[in-house]
Amino acid sequence: MVELLSTDNIIFSIGGQGVSLLEILSVASGLTCVYLATRAKVANFWVGYLYNILLFMLFYQKGLYSSMLVQPVSFVINFFGHYRWTHPKKGEENSRNQLKVTLMGNSQRTYFVVQVFVLAALWGIVLTRLDNMFPSVFGEAQRPFLDAFVTITILTAQYLSAQKKLECWAAWFTVNVTNITLYILAGMAFLPMVSAGYLVLAFFGFTMWRREYLKND
Repeated sequence: MVELLSTDNIIFSIGGQGVSLLEILSVASGLTCVYLATRAKVANFWVGYLYNILLFMLFYQKGLYSSMLVQPVSFVINFFGHYRWTHPKKGEENSRNQLKVTLMGNSQRTYFVVQVFVLAALWGIVLTRLDNMFPSVFGEAQRPFLDAFVTITILTAQYLSAQKKLECWAAWFTVNVTNITLYILAGMAFLPMVSAGYLVLAFFGFTMWRREYLKND
């Protein structure tokens, strides 16, 4: 199974770059997860668990260690969001007895933006030293600061999604635009195209969540 899911196991090529079975499975689960999230379906969390596992394997093989190491944390946030959506507090529930969509205040938005840049800078420094600290485990990190920025933004977007904050889609927009650059620099041809698809889904997600927010409001 490990050999089957190796990124060396090429299924087809795009632009001279091979696409592995692991990439295809990651994309399929990712698109399904995001689509279900745009529809505010709780099932997105179940698909999200599989997505985390597949991405962990993919990023390890590609040397994107920040994105790899974040997957266990992402898994925990996914579990937290699963609980929050299905166990809203009194006054937080929508007509389906699930967590309703809400907005943050300006001070909260500023806090999260500053937090992303500060944590990304610190995490980027750590990534540049991983190969020296654990030479038998990690090779040289690819695009460490860009990778770190994507990582922290993903965690922020996922946390805001878990709280059903409408602003989560702004974070997902940022993630997808940055990911297109990161994946191209890492030598991936398929995932940048998929990230463009995620951008489209994020637009629809924002539209549908905004509609639900206005209805609840």
